[in-house]
Amino acid sequence: MNLFSLLQAQSASGRPVRTGLIGAGKFGSMFLSQVPFTPGLEVTVVADLSPERARAACRAVGWQEERIAATAFIEDGRALAASDGVDVVIDATGSPAAGIAHALAAIDNGKHVVMVNVEADVLAGPALAKRARSAGVVYSMAYGDQPALVAEMVDWARATGFRVQAAGKGTKYLPSYHRITPDEVWSHYGLTPEAARAAGMNSQMFNSFLDGTKSAIEMAAIANACDLAVPSDGLAFPPCGVDDLCHVLRPRNVGGAMEAGGMVEVVSSLERDGRPVFRDLRWGVYVVLEAPNDYAAGCFRQYGLPVDSTGRFAAMYKPFHLIGLELGISVLSAALRGEPTGQARVFRGDAVAVAKRDLVPGDMLDGEGGYTVWGKLVPSSVSLAARALPIGLAHGVKVVRPVRAGELVGRQDVEEPADGQATRLRREAEALVG
Repeated sequence: MNLFSLLQAQSASGRPVRTGLIGAGKFGSMFLSQVPFTPGLEVTVVADLSPERARAACRAVGWQEERIAATAFIEDGRALAASDGVDVVIDATGSPAAGIAHALAAIDNGKHVVMVNVEADVLAGPALAKRARSAGVVYSMAYGDQPALVAEMVDWARATGFRVQAAGKGTKYLPSYHRITPDEVWSHYGLTPEAARAAGMNSQMFNSFLDGTKSAIEMAAIANACDLAVPSDGLAFPPCGVDDLCHVLRPRNVGGAMEAGGMVEVVSSLERDGRPVFRDLRWGVYVVLEAPNDYAAGCFRQYGLPVDSTGRFAAMYKPFHLIGLELGISVLSAALRGEPTGQARVFRGDAVAVAKRDLVPGDMLDGEGGYTVWGKLVPSSVSLAARALPIGLAHGVKVVRPVRAGELVGRQDVEEPADGQATRLRREAEALVG
């Protein structure tokens, strides 16, 4: 709880924390909006495929022209990672291959890495974190995004002596959403296609939140950072409000919905008939605790913590997350404390491609949120045994064998991806199976 004091001391010393941002989209822009109000934190370089668009983003979030003029705007993220004027590299691109390339360049140049790009983290995060530790730098999840917030809650629970029964987030979900394509997405957000286009919103990206892919990716990231188990047949998305977390997410043998303890899960803000859940957790995160003994269980009740019918399970939750507005916590933790705000350490969970429709030879997969596949969370052991195709490698690859709708897409069902950095790092991550 002394991060701001450390930052004040850094500012007073005349040595600000120098940050390079790759990708000036929504997440990156939210971070940029906070920089002028965080003395001791500077963004020295911004890399984006369109530097002029990045400058426009800075103006849109309120940067003064003097600050813009003092910042370098370039196209090449790897060049940013090699810059002498950068201490911490943020990847906010959303491309798994780009995120891995940028992280490797940063680590090779002795820079800390904050990985907003959860897609890259799930594809190869344990390997990137191992390389960073060997190089003496920090590889970190992005605070403000749900995986890092869950990792913080899990760490708090374990450090205070509680057993973690379940951890995860909320989302809007119905089983039919797995088949939704970008052509159908806007009605579910209460928007017309014209309004979405006018706002510059990407239908495939927004669809990845709706069709279950983002939930799979984020829960895999949490499982790998917190060494938590993954449901054997993927996420169940039980409808659940905040008042019922400790009832629904306890083990089945005491009346709950979870097949085991120490597991990730996502709760839905919709009942299966489409009615809204009372006091839903759509934007938030949670952890369900189990008291280690009768004395602790008694303390739960004495101090007003809502518990289940056994008195042993209780839930803590945060009803919101502020995404990029909170990202500075990761940057400062890496630079001033040498600590990540969550970090992939083992390969426990994977997000793999499932066919949205019958696929035939010659079809091209279009990745998360697209027309052909959605991402499903599976245990890493299941992924490896089935030779399942990671959703992070399901971009622009050709189908060579028929795959029925609802089936996992195997590596044998598509042309072999090129043996680039992403596939090599993926193999390193697979060797760290938990």
